Amino acid sequence: MNVNPHLRTAQKRRTRKAIVDAAIALLARGETPTVNDVAAAADVSRRTVYLYFPSFDQLLLDATVGALSQASVDRAIEQASDDGEARVEHLVRALHHVSPEVERLGRSLIRLTVDGAPAEEGVPRRGYRRIEWIESALAPLRDGMAPDRWNQLVRALAMVIGWEALIVQRDVCGLSAAEGEALSVWAANALVRAALEDERDAGAPVSGN
Repeated sequence: MNVNPHLRTAQKRRTRKAIVDAAIALLARGETPTVNDVAAAADVSRRTVYLYFPSFDQLLLDATVGALSQASVDRAIEQASDDGEARVEHLVRALHHVSPEVERLGRSLIRLTVDGAPAEEGVPRRGYRRIEWIESALAPLRDGMAPDRWNQLVRALAMVIGWEALIVQRDVCGLSAAEGEALSVWAANALVRAALEDERDAGAPVSGN
């Protein structure tokens, strides 16, 4: 039986989220969890944990970054109500206003995923949380966009929002924090507007903007 690739991807993201959320909950209780602890809390096997996180250090870093970022990102997105474009801009700005410690952890997470052993084929090495945030920010626009264009926009925004974009701005372009934030906002807004324009050209009604 053929399985819709989008459904398979969504299931893998849910499994990854369950693993990370379990690690976050254990860390929040002041515990130093083991792989067995996380697997039990997430109701998955040790093998599944290692399919998604070849290094346990990577999992703990991912959980720590998530715990430090989630609340501020959620608040930023909700401040923009039902305006999809504004919600994306608030998300971008929230991710730029991270502490030096969170930025350091983010760089370490990238290093671990780049240098580490490959994860299961089709399983992203990182970024599921970023995709969720982008989808949440864009939620008011979803019903008015064709599924393919929606997925294209989410993936395009993932390239200009997050640690990789921040590192390029700092290390490659030599931008200040304020300049980098302005550039990310401009790029994200341009992508959203281009997607909405494509949808209008296709004759589909666009809502939430």
